[in-house]
Amino acid sequence: MSVRTECVLIESMRLGRTGRTRIGLSSALGLLLLSALWALASLRTDLLPHFGADTLSPVQGQAVLFSVFAAVAASIAVARRIEFPRGRRAWACAGIGLGLFVVPAALAAYAQDWVSTLDRVAVFSLTPVFAVVLEPYLQGSEPRPGKAALAGALAAVAGILCLLRLDIPGSFRAGVALCMLLVAAFGIAATNCFAVRLALNLAGHSSLPMAAQAGAVSAACFAVAVAFGPRTEWYWSALPFQLLGLVVIDLPALFLLFWLMRRLAASRITARFLFGPLFTILAGIALEPTSLPVRAWLGIALLAGGAGWLAFAPAEKGEVEELDPMNVINARSPRRQPPCR
Repeated sequence: MSVRTECVLIESMRLGRTGRTRIGLSSALGLLLLSALWALASLRTDLLPHFGADTLSPVQGQAVLFSVFAAVAASIAVARRIEFPRGRRAWACAGIGLGLFVVPAALAAYAQDWVSTLDRVAVFSLTPVFAVVLEPYLQGSEPRPGKAALAGALAAVAGILCLLRLDIPGSFRAGVALCMLLVAAFGIAATNCFAVRLALNLAGHSSLPMAAQAGAVSAACFAVAVAFGPRTEWYWSALPFQLLGLVVIDLPALFLLFWLMRRLAASRITARFLFGPLFTILAGIALEPTSLPVRAWLGIALLAGGAGWLAFAPAEKGEVEELDPMNVINARSPRRQPPCR
C-alpha cells in the first residue's frame, strides 16, 4: 500500500471518530428563507391583503397550489432530462406527498374546531423533537445531530410554551383532536426522514421528479376533496390575485423544501416549525411595539437558541464509522494532494 493511501486511510479513521459536518451557507440561507416564507404566509392577510386567499377555501387553495407546483416541477425536470422515479420509488414519492401535505391538512382541518390556532402551533413545534428521535432509524447512515440537538429542540418547545400557553382539552372531542394533531406532527417528522433518504438515493442529483410526483398526488387528493366536499363557489374574477399570492409565497416555499431534502438532515429541515413561529412573533413585535413580560422574553430566547442550535450546530458522526472507499480512490488520483503533511 502506498504512503499516500495510508495517509488517507489514517485521516479517514480519525474523522470517523471525531468528524463533524457543518451546514453550508446556501442551505442555512435556504432554511431561513423557507421559515420566513412560512411566517409571511401566516401574516399574509395583514401584510398583503390583495395577495390573500380569502375568496378561496383552504382546500381550493391547496388544490391550485399543488397543481401549479407539480406542473412547474415536472416541466423543469423534463426540460433537464431528469429521470423520473418508477416502481416502488414512485409509490414512495406519492407517500411523501400524502405524509407531508394531505394527511396533516386533513387532521388539522378536523381539529380546527376543537383546538385553537396557537395550540396547533405549539403541538406542531414538537415535530423537530420527533424528527431527532426518528432519524437514526429512518434516515440511514448520514451524519446526524447528536444528543445536544434533542436538548435544543426541547428548549425551543419550552420557549414556545412560555410564549403560547397550551390549553388543556376540556372535552373528549377536544382531547381526540389534540391527539390527532400529535399524530400529524409525528407523521410529518417520519415522512421528512423518509423523504431525505429517498432524495439522496434518487438518480440525476435532483429532487425535482420527486417533488413533481408528490405534488401531483397531493393536488389530486385536494381536488377530490373539493369535488366531494361541501359545495364551494369558485370566484374566477378574483382567481388571478389568489394565484399571484400563492406563487409569490407558497410556491417558492415548496421548491425550497424539496431542494433542502438533498442538503440537510430531516431534523434540521423540521426546524422550520420553530423558526416560523419565531419570525412571526418578531414581525408582530416590529409592527406593533409593545412591552413584553419577562416570561415572553425568556420564551423568545429559548426558542431562538434552541432552534438555532438544532439547525446550525455541527452534526456529529458516530464513534465507529465504516471507511469510505472513495477516499482510497481519491488517494490514487495524481490530481489530488495527500491530506496529511
